[in-house]
Amino acid sequence: MIFIAAKFKVQPEYADQWPEHAREFTEATRNEPGCLWFDWSRSVEDPNEYVLLEAFKDDAAEAHVTSEHFKKAQQDLPPLLQETPKVRNMLIEGEHWDELGEMAVN
Repeated sequence: MIFIAAKFKVQPEYADQWPEHAREFTEATRNEPGCLWFDWSRSVEDPNEYVLLEAFKDDAAEAHVTSEHFKKAQQDLPPLLQETPKVRNMLIEGEHWDELGEMAVN
């Protein structure tokens, strides 16, 4: 799978409503064939920063970035941001989360 982590620095006046601003994009992406997860989290250290963890089967990420909802998000979301999002992506084996054995819950 391709695993992607991205950080979005949202302008302060839009930070509390960011999930709503990104809702259409999020829901459409989650409904894409090959999307394994697409999950937003808000930073506990910076209330203007959101982290997006996403994963796609094989080459499904290419279909994602060429989709109509991605193109719409490219127009709608950048004006709400402080800066260009930061991203890391990698190909990894499997299509699931592994357990963190060092913190196993009995």
